[in-house]
Amino acid sequence: MPWFWAGTQHFAWALCLIVLVPGVLAWIFGFFAFRSKIKGVYFSIMTQALTYAGMLLFFRNETGFGGNNGFTGFTTLLGFNVTATGTRIGLFVATVLLLLLSLAAGFALARSKFGRVLTAVRDAENRLMFCGYDPKGFKLFVWTLSAILCGLAGALYVPQVGIINPSEMSPTNSIEAAIWVALGGRGTLIGPLLGAAIVNGAKSVFTVAFPEYWLFFLGLMFILVTLFLPRGVIGLLRRRKDD
Repeated sequence: MPWFWAGTQHFAWALCLIVLVPGVLAWIFGFFAFRSKIKGVYFSIMTQALTYAGMLLFFRNETGFGGNNGFTGFTTLLGFNVTATGTRIGLFVATVLLLLLSLAAGFALARSKFGRVLTAVRDAENRLMFCGYDPKGFKLFVWTLSAILCGLAGALYVPQVGIINPSEMSPTNSIEAAIWVALGGRGTLIGPLLGAAIVNGAKSVFTVAFPEYWLFFLGLMFILVTLFLPRGVIGLLRRRKDD
């Protein structure tokens, strides 16, 4: 095993790596990106390019990440068989708890002064800087926090599906996540959750009935939502409630 896998047989150290590795990498990238005032579409392109480069690197067998096959053969977790019903239920419960805790933290941040500053960063960053705020620290904190949450989500995802390989870093997955947000409703916390449920439900149906048309349907869904539902499903529900 490569040196960087040393100690991962211990759950506590593995958990630290789950939090620290994505957090530190995100902080380093975000520090230089936000200091250089890279934002908007250029920031998106850079993150996609780096992710794609990482995917190509991990596909190489000599890097120690399993190459094309990735990692398989996950059998136990804390001494429990990962395929046992009780373990699978425990992982599902842990996933739901992480989701609820993430939503609670998101709502708490959004309703705080910090959240109002983030809203100002999104809507009028130049005006915010004119008021004396430095947006770099706020963006860096949220960017790093999101990376840590993604690391925790990935750690819960792998033992439930039993395999992980570099293809999970494909830009297609990032685009699909963006469609979740657009479909559910941008600028909300519940919207992306709703969009993820709708898209993955449709994916389950289409990949069984019409697997060759799924990506076309996904693209059509994104186009229709952008043209006719700019506020997503949440915006549609709010409009009907007001009416």
